[in-house]
Amino acid sequence: MLRYRNMKHIEIINGPNLNLTGRREPEVYGSTTMEECVGNLRSLFPDVAIGYYQSNVEGELIDHIQQVGFDVDGLVVNLGGYSHTSVALRDALLAVPAEKVEVHMSNIFAREEYRHHSLVTSACKGMICGLGLRGYEMAIRCLAEGV
Repeated sequence: MLRYRNMKHIEIINGPNLNLTGRREPEVYGSTTMEECVGNLRSLFPDVAIGYYQSNVEGELIDHIQQVGFDVDGLVVNLGGYSHTSVALRDALLAVPAEKVEVHMSNIFAREEYRHHSLVTSACKGMICGLGLRGYEMAIRCLAEGV
């Protein structure tokens, strides 16, 4: 992994169905794709190396957290529906030293009851929800500035 002196490296890790952002339920998630979002974030934070990974497969998400979580400064994680069900993803987050911020585009507390609890929140520094793609910007700012 190429790193530049004093440059923070933050990895965004998205879970299931987030590959459809921009097309899936635009009234909830908006019309901007994740690729556009990541491009915008890289422009907003030119002094931060921002990586991006998405998978619909729980084991692949765990593998990626383990692969990058020892080498990056921070992880922005939106594990989608797995946030509410996966002890294994929580354990993977706890196993790596990178600081973590959980993001959800929708307000999980305004949705179905089963979404009101995230198993991964306690493995993270904080959680941002309900602010759409802007939540990613806030999470990167938090991690980059050491808030």
